[in-house]
Amino acid sequence: MAFPYAPTPGNDGPAGETYAVALVRDGDFAQVTEVLRRLRFTGWAGSPDDGWLPVVARSGTVAAGRRGIVEVGAELTGDVLVVRVLADRQLALVAWSAGEELGRYVSDPSREPGAEDDVIDDPLGVENAAAFAEVCGHPEHTGELAELLNDRLDPELVNESERLAKILRLLGLPTWLVAVASLPRDIPTGPRARELTRLGFGLTGVRGKALDRAVRPVRRRRPPPPVIADPPSGGGMDPWLL
Repeated sequence: MAFPYAPTPGNDGPAGETYAVALVRDGDFAQVTEVLRRLRFTGWAGSPDDGWLPVVARSGTVAAGRRGIVEVGAELTGDVLVVRVLADRQLALVAWSAGEELGRYVSDPSREPGAEDDVIDDPLGVENAAAFAEVCGHPEHTGELAELLNDRLDPELVNESERLAKILRLLGLPTWLVAVASLPRDIPTGPRARELTRLGFGLTGVRGKALDRAVRPVRRRRPPPPVIADPPSGGGMDPWLL
């Protein structure tokens, strides 16, 4: 049996893996890549695996119009689940069906880039577990998924890739997704890099790589919107009332 790769837990620092994937259920490769080209997407598109077509990217702005993986996922058709991991300290999930957004989840909103210091670190969006399970075709696992999403991990012992690996197994999704940060090298337990279509600024080949290098500094300066725009915070409390 092949087990999914997950980075080793470390201290409460930024040393973990960062990666992002949009999964399109029963996705048509030609249609998906046409959308990615239109969006000037940078990343990889894979062949369907167990009924899911993966679109892999780094975190941050990965397409035109200040789009991150969440905004790219919103442009894809059908049943779509976006997964994003930041430094193995934050997991985000967003789901759509037939163009309608079903729900969002962030394991720790305080770790969102640019978040205010007083943003609460409790998991947000656990109530959307039913929507995530439904879009993946496993509504019977809603309760188990909610427990996984609601768990506050100790970063000294467990990382978000490990939580994600459990979610992928539970919902019947490709388990090798936890190792996509290894791209452009081959993915442990998953497809070889040459089996994926690499896009740079929406194009393949040398021209795509050249355009990607040209726009990369601009995209780094213009990060995408946060997954949850207005997370709850602990601010505003009068200290004399404590």
